[in-house]
Amino acid sequence: MTPKDMMVADANAEAMGIPRTSLMENAGRGLSQVISQHKEPCKVTIYAGNGGNGGDGFVAARYLLNMGFEVEVYLLSDPALIKSREASLNWEVLQSINKGTSPLKVEVLKDSAYLHPTSAEVVVDALLGTGVRGNLREPVSTAVDVINQARGLKVAVDMPTGVDPGSGMVDDKAVRADITVTFHKVKVGLNIASVEYVGSIEVCDIGIPLEAELFTGPGDLLRRGRRDEKSHKGQNGKVLVIGGSKEYSGAPALAALAALGGGVDISVVACPQELSPIIRSYSPDLIVHSLSNEFLNPKDTEELIKLSEKFDAVVLGCGIGMEEETALAVNDLVVEIGKPMVIDADALKMLGPGVIPRRIHDTVITPHAGEFYEFSGRTPPQDLQDKMEMVKEVALESESTVLLKGAVDIIAHTDRIKLNRTGNPGMSVGGTGDCLAGLTGALLAQGHGGFEAAFLAAYINGMAGDLAAEEYGYNFSATDLLSYIPRIF
Repeated sequence: MTPKDMMVADANAEAMGIPRTSLMENAGRGLSQVISQHKEPCKVTIYAGNGGNGGDGFVAARYLLNMGFEVEVYLLSDPALIKSREASLNWEVLQSINKGTSPLKVEVLKDSAYLHPTSAEVVVDALLGTGVRGNLREPVSTAVDVINQARGLKVAVDMPTGVDPGSGMVDDKAVRADITVTFHKVKVGLNIASVEYVGSIEVCDIGIPLEAELFTGPGDLLRRGRRDEKSHKGQNGKVLVIGGSKEYSGAPALAALAALGGGVDISVVACPQELSPIIRSYSPDLIVHSLSNEFLNPKDTEELIKLSEKFDAVVLGCGIGMEEETALAVNDLVVEIGKPMVIDADALKMLGPGVIPRRIHDTVITPHAGEFYEFSGRTPPQDLQDKMEMVKEVALESESTVLLKGAVDIIAHTDRIKLNRTGNPGMSVGGTGDCLAGLTGALLAQGHGGFEAAFLAAYINGMAGDLAAEEYGYNFSATDLLSYIPRIF
């Protein structure tokens, strides 16, 4: 897992009803158990930071005391700066214990001048863990030196301080641990880092259900990047929606408006000429680019390929119709447009899996069961596990991300799979799928990979539908749903 994956799993577990205090309790207990497996009761020195890593150390101190260890805890920060409620609560517990009745010493060290060598048989690095970025500051930098100079068993919590949790690299200096105790799953950097720093790796189960990773949840919104305060128009994504026909003018408009709700700066609809005034009338926020005739045809492809170069992502297919000439144009566009792309609705019926592998950019297809059959020639089974396997197979064959819409959305790419259960029966109304396609395009335009863009869009779109249902029951429209998308963010 990446550190971000772990943050997401923590938050999703909390949304499932598992308090973060329980996760920290389990982590600290697991850390103490690893220490007790390697050492008989002896002196343990814990150097703690003001993040969750330090909180794990505070909990471990309690369990180690109960096992007969003598424990010193040094907090290298002002207690008022402890970052999480859970860590702060466990710090307060240590204050209650430290009344002279237990072999516990608790001290705050905000100045590196007060850090001295330790003779403890076990030295615990609970300083930064996965929170490290760049060169270490004081007093943490000196604490790393003190830990490395110690003769006792050196145990790092989650990640040795100073080792980059993503790359495994050391920019400045780092703790040279004998054992690294990590929680839930091994972090990416541990697999890459030199054994000189991580030592042996022990993984502790802290009670996060597999469903906290498999299903989308509010924690997944942590994957969203922050908007640069100095950004200007166009830097937060530009989406081109290609679609519409004389029967369907609303579909591309809904997709484009959903993309704006997803945070892009510019959303343009390229549609047949006769639809242009209709789509413009829906909203002054929409920019409309007129094509030829009543439907998309090969005469438009060169113009669209050139136009797409100005955009970060393309949404193709919303309301596009099923004309033979449109099918020719769609197949050309899928191959020739060199941008991340969402392929939806009628466009999927005009393609086969063999067309998409020629694309070198992220491709997301967003079918419902009928469109899935038209695209792949397979009918999704009723059993969820069987359906998941089929979606994975089609994703592999088409070298794309597949988002199969349903009561439980299934999102697959290569060997990765996610499930989404937000949404409700009211979303069977026409247009909600166009909103989903536009949202996916917005997330692609903002730099998310195809898989991540697809499962985030499924979660956000479904949550917007759930908020709409709270107000309207199941009697809401896709236009009603649009207004809730920004609230989810």
